Amino acid sequence: MALKLFRTTGYSTLLMPGETRVAPHPARLVLRGSLWLAIACNVGVWRLLAHGGDWREAIASVLLIGGASGVVLSLFGWRRTLKPALTLAFLAGAVLATGLWSQQLPIASAWQGPPSTWLPGWTSFMRWQALALLFLLAVVPIVSAWNAQARRLSGPAQLKSNLLGAGLAAAVLAIGVLLAH
Repeated sequence: MALKLFRTTGYSTLLMPGETRVAPHPARLVLRGSLWLAIACNVGVWRLLAHGGDWREAIASVLLIGGASGVVLSLFGWRRTLKPALTLAFLAGAVLATGLWSQQLPIASAWQGPPSTWLPGWTSFMRWQALALLFLLAVVPIVSAWNAQARRLSGPAQLKSNLLGAGLAAAVLAIGVLLAH
């Protein structure tokens, strides 16, 4: 008869080092991503802090961008789609912010002007300021998002969380629309 020192029960994955810590809810990644896009990638807030200006327009832009990105990221808040959606959102937000900042366009042109004016000219990427801005606004949060752990939820619990997050973000978006007018 052989001596067995350990008994295998099949529940060993519950005690793995990554599983013993409770990972944060996926909605936290959505909230952090939406806040990053609404505040850090928002040229209206930068201009308000740098030059002063219309605080109502800056707050409306925060609510509009945060609400719209919250709706989209909540709908893509599934385990396999959340991090790629965050990556695309951070890249789009950084390019849009660089375009509005380098061309000195008003923040209202982000939702009123033609899309061709949003993007920076290719020559602006030759300056170190545009590259540093893109690095700060896109690469840093993308690396942070991909290194973040998210809790695994069952399908119905994840769907409920995604729909609740999208509903709350839609309410924020509606408040931003009312404040912008």
